[in-house]
Amino acid sequence: MSRIISGIAGGTTLKSVPGDATRPTTDRVKEALFSRLESWNVISSARVLDLFAGSGALGLETASRGARQVLLVELAPKAVSVCQQNAAKINEALKSQIASVQRGKVDSVLAGFFDEETSVPRKTFDLVFMDPPYPLTEQELSATLEKVSRVLAEDATLIVERSSRSPEPQWPSGLEKIADKKYGETHLWFAEPVQG
Repeated sequence: MSRIISGIAGGTTLKSVPGDATRPTTDRVKEALFSRLESWNVISSARVLDLFAGSGALGLETASRGARQVLLVELAPKAVSVCQQNAAKINEALKSQIASVQRGKVDSVLAGFFDEETSVPRKTFDLVFMDPPYPLTEQELSATLEKVSRVLAEDATLIVERSSRSPEPQWPSGLEKIADKKYGETHLWFAEPVQG
């Protein structure tokens, strides 16, 4: 069982997605990740997007720590149900409707945030988590990253969580890697929009 580590809802237990279709981020990785994000001061008042959300634990951790708005995106029905229950629990603890859930394919949801005709994003995000399923090919991941790059705010931070056996993501021209860190079986990649 997962829990919120810190913030207003700290200690709140979260439901996990049944079965082995998702792989929750371990508490060790989560603590290290959020320690880094806190040191970069990117959570407070952020608009957060949690893609391939699973139980929603990463996005909901930011809600507890002061994010302004958190959107969890998930396709699998069981995971969507768990996200909705966990979001409701955190919103109740925060006494505010900060977290919401959108069911759908990540690429389709991202496309909805962007106006192809004007090339202007309808929504932008300050902090984005991507924990794609292992079967996602490098080409599919690269195509999704390109869509993500179009809805990032100017000084946004993107975190991609992958197996430590996976290669570095192929970054689209709009993104550049700023850091990466390996924790056992997990590799975190940090990127930001290319300035200029």
